[in-house]
Amino acid sequence: MSSEPTVTSEPGPSPSGSAEATIGPRLRILVLALPVLLVVAVVAIAGVLVRTPDDSPVALGYVQAPLADSDACTRLLDAVPDSLGSESPRAPLADPAPVAAAAWRFASQSPTAPTEIVLRCGLDRPSEFTVAAPLQLVDDVEWFQISGAEQGFEASTWFAVDREVYVALTLPTGTGPEPIQLISDTITATLPAQPIDPAPIG
Repeated sequence: MSSEPTVTSEPGPSPSGSAEATIGPRLRILVLALPVLLVVAVVAIAGVLVRTPDDSPVALGYVQAPLADSDACTRLLDAVPDSLGSESPRAPLADPAPVAAAAWRFASQSPTAPTEIVLRCGLDRPSEFTVAAPLQLVDDVEWFQISGAEQGFEASTWFAVDREVYVALTLPTGTGPEPIQLISDTITATLPAQPIDPAPIG
């Protein structure tokens, strides 16, 4: 795998919700979500990202995913790799685990960034994905990015928008190109490309 992704901007930003952080006696929970009124599944697509010990299951909150139990999502989840790079092994999900979701541990260097990479399949089309939205091509998959930077969160969610189902990948800042490359390769191998279907403006 190349250390740098094949990225073509159309034009667009590069890989990097509203949220609240709750600090308990042993856990620091970072809930990443966008305003419900906008119905934007951004970092909320990851649900709840929990800073847990390395051997603890990752707890993910509920996110609307009407096609999560589709054959397409089943194929994708069956094919996702056990690691997204040498420092990002697959992590178990806490019960009740959502359908068509997966998580990987990430060795974050920031004390405030999430420590999980989260994939969700079968989501609704994000409301911000319109005909004017910038897209980026990463290893033959067209991605639409929603960054949490403006809300002060060190993560962003990328939506694969050129397949029969929408796939979201939430990446903490600093993950580098390898995770999105590996997921792009998995999507390419399991889900045929199809024309994008952005929402109209207005």
